[in-house]
Amino acid sequence: MAQVRVTVDGVEYADDVEPRMLLVQYLRERLGKTGTVVGCDTSNCGACTVHLNGQSVKSCSVLAVQADGSEVTTIEGLARDGQLHPMQQAFNDNHALQCGYCTPGMIMQSIDLLGDNPDPSEEEVRHGLEGNLCRCTGYQNIVRAVRDAAQKMKPGAQATPDSAPASVAGG
Repeated sequence: MAQVRVTVDGVEYADDVEPRMLLVQYLRERLGKTGTVVGCDTSNCGACTVHLNGQSVKSCSVLAVQADGSEVTTIEGLARDGQLHPMQQAFNDNHALQCGYCTPGMIMQSIDLLGDNPDPSEEEVRHGLEGNLCRCTGYQNIVRAVRDAAQKMKPGAQATPDSAPASVAGG
């Protein structure tokens, strides 16, 4: 066993874990963060994407011990005070999901994308989400949602007063 200390969604945890335990397993099985979805266990689909120290990672490709001393943000950690994160709201507003399985990873990757490129073109969004697969949609509404969120997340943009309670994609 190995001890890990990790801050997840603003809460610090210290646990003994098997050295081979994946971060996605730790988040889901130990911490109950089931919004982080296990899709393929091979890092191909991106459904398990979380933020590790502010950068998106596929949590099925990171060992829990590698996250020792780190900050992790999951889909559950995005909403604040009952208000969805602007990206969650944009996915909701733009009907950017069907079954919802890929949605948490898509949202987490999209937030990271906007951190690097706050005003991406449609092509740049598609390129930025290449590592996240959706088997239900044609991606049009996902791209639309990311671009919508980009506009709403710009400095000085007004938050929508009719934001829904935190419930989209594990939020």
